[in-house]
Amino acid sequence: MGMKGTAVCFVALAFLSSLCDAQWGNYRPFAPVFQRASPPLRTDPQQQKHTFEKPLTWTYPEDPKPEPQAEVPFELRHPVPAATVAVECREKDAHVEVKKDLFGIGQFINSADLTLGTCRITAEDTAARVLIFEAQLQDCGSSLMMTEDSFVYSFTLSYNPQPLGNAPVVRTAKTAVIVECHYPRKSNVSSLPIDPVWTPFSAVKVAEEFLYFTLKLMTDNWVYERPSYQYFLGDIINIEATVKQYHHIPLRVYVDTCVATLSPDANSNPRYVFIENHGCLVDAKITGSVSKFMPRTAENKLQFQLEAFRFQGTDSGLTCLIYLQIYITCHLTASSAAIAIDSEHRACSFISGWKEASGDNAACASCDAGGYDSGGITSGWSTGTAPYPASPERKGRDVSSKQSEIIEWEGDVTLGPIPIGERLV
Repeated sequence: MGMKGTAVCFVALAFLSSLCDAQWGNYRPFAPVFQRASPPLRTDPQQQKHTFEKPLTWTYPEDPKPEPQAEVPFELRHPVPAATVAVECREKDAHVEVKKDLFGIGQFINSADLTLGTCRITAEDTAARVLIFEAQLQDCGSSLMMTEDSFVYSFTLSYNPQPLGNAPVVRTAKTAVIVECHYPRKSNVSSLPIDPVWTPFSAVKVAEEFLYFTLKLMTDNWVYERPSYQYFLGDIINIEATVKQYHHIPLRVYVDTCVATLSPDANSNPRYVFIENHGCLVDAKITGSVSKFMPRTAENKLQFQLEAFRFQGTDSGLTCLIYLQIYITCHLTASSAAIAIDSEHRACSFISGWKEASGDNAACASCDAGGYDSGGITSGWSTGTAPYPASPERKGRDVSSKQSEIIEWEGDVTLGPIPIGERLV
């Protein structure tokens, strides 16, 4: 019975196998087909396509542009010198007339603020609004300069405005005008020869004692005298001191002391002594500037540089350029070029230590002994930038048993006014 059941199972399996072969013998697989669903129909009757009657013209806005500046007919006017000072040179005196409108701006000055050297006005023409000075050629602090053809007497017309009323303000600037009278040196009042034809010994001796000390502002290359006195803060002022010796033995010039002031008076305040103690230029030591003596190129010539400055408290505090004037007064000496450089005959600069213009640095050892506040200028200085004759004033000193006296000449020279301007940032 069991075997019969087994035979029936095999027969059933064989039948199912043949049926499967008959159904799948020619079968080929195919890709399924999917139908894309259609979007749902909109049934809202209020929604419809919007149309515009005119095309859109909107664009992105442009960047804003500055408005054009209108052309303004403007020209900056620079002040010009006013012809308000006149001088008549007479035989013994100088007659100077000054308009009360000194600057030509319609602002009348106070007569008490105006001086001719050390002299005040002698008269006033109220109708013509003119101030009058009459000064003897050798009075009022005048100075004498001799050129090849002329004697020149120079006066300094100084205007120093005082505050108006109780207010600490002034409407005009301090100024100085050089007034000169020229007289011929050589003249022959007749057609006959001048007698005597021989030269007196005393005249030769005086000529030998006659010297000129000069201070000049020089260009950057030290070749020419600088045509302009105008400087700005930070500029380098090139100054050259010379002595003209004529019939003397070779001389060497020294700058013993120099002081800067706001007026021609070397003893006025404020004052700044930047060379002291027999030729020590202490400005670089005190302020860290680049001021220095230049190496000597000639015995009768000494050059030095001073960095432009202004006195504290004199700044304008304004945004426009304001010029303040300074004066430089130096005491010069001259001695024989054969005298060695020493502690009283030197030109020392502070450049990482003291250096002497002729190379003898040992002579500068005592420069630090100065108090940086001495070296006042003695009397007898002369205002003006041109050379003036130093009087034959001499001094002697003992140097050794073999040479008991050394003759030296000395004189004071004032340079200015020098306008110093501010630099705008």
